[in-house]
Amino acid sequence: MDISDWRKKIDDLDEQIVRLISQRAEAAQAIGDLKRASRLPVYEPGREQQVFDHVRAANPGPLAEGEMLHVYERIIDVMRSLQRREE
Repeated sequence: MDISDWRKKIDDLDEQIVRLISQRAEAAQAIGDLKRASRLPVYEPGREQQVFDHVRAANPGPLAEGEMLHVYERIIDVMRSLQRREE
């Protein structure tokens, strides 16, 4: 494969990632609605640790554990903001 083939592959993967992040955001919104109805806090450090542990276990590389967790820290931060916006 040449560079244009790799770039096309990245574009295709980015489209998949966007769809998956959007689906994750929909789930986060639904959870935010349930939290509000139950008067639960948006920030749940125990649950976030579970997500990080799951991501760590699922990571096949080539990103190092810390790099993958950095990506997920940002995703979770954005999802938490989305849940707060709905309040």
